[in-house]
Amino acid sequence: MKPALRLVSLSSLALAAALFPGCATSSGVRNPSGTAVRELRPDEAGTVRTTGVESQDLVAVTDKMARSILAIPQIARAQVAPRIVLEPVVNDTRFPINNDIFLTRIRVQLNSKAAGRLSFLDREMMKTLERERDLKRSGQVTASADPNVVEFRGADYFLTGKLSGLSQRTGGGTSDYILYAFRLTDARTSEIVWEDAAEIKKEGVADAAYR
Repeated sequence: MKPALRLVSLSSLALAAALFPGCATSSGVRNPSGTAVRELRPDEAGTVRTTGVESQDLVAVTDKMARSILAIPQIARAQVAPRIVLEPVVNDTRFPINNDIFLTRIRVQLNSKAAGRLSFLDREMMKTLERERDLKRSGQVTASADPNVVEFRGADYFLTGKLSGLSQRTGGGTSDYILYAFRLTDARTSEIVWEDAAEIKKEGVADAAYR
């Protein structure tokens, strides 16, 4: 290599190193300032902890609720699979979490492990279903059955829940207690036919943060 070309190459490497200090100039060299990512089970507590809702809490609570629902007579002894509609969960804790994720996981657990014993009505799809019905009735799309016979089924039960929190803060740290309560309400009589809860309390030096 000619001296001028060698000088240009060395200058280019120096510039690249200045612009991208984390990049390796040869294979096998790892970024010394980087932090390795650990893969954990969703029900496993990690090293990054908070006093709020964590994934292992979600898994434990929803597993318990799914098992509890399947054990009640209205579900276990039903001759016809009861139809259930999910209603929004009320979040009265100080944590701005996606509280509907609890019912979503309960529904997934029940649908995957207790298929046929109960069914969920997809009310989130009502506008889409109504639009599809109208398209079939107008002849804009084909229908395998009579488009004038559309049966949107009603609910037998409504499943909802409430997250309630109690927090304490002192110079020594933060303490959070969360009550996860869920209930199944009869759509015909308004009776609460099932109710269960889980309680989790945590303490820590640092406060919980959510983004």
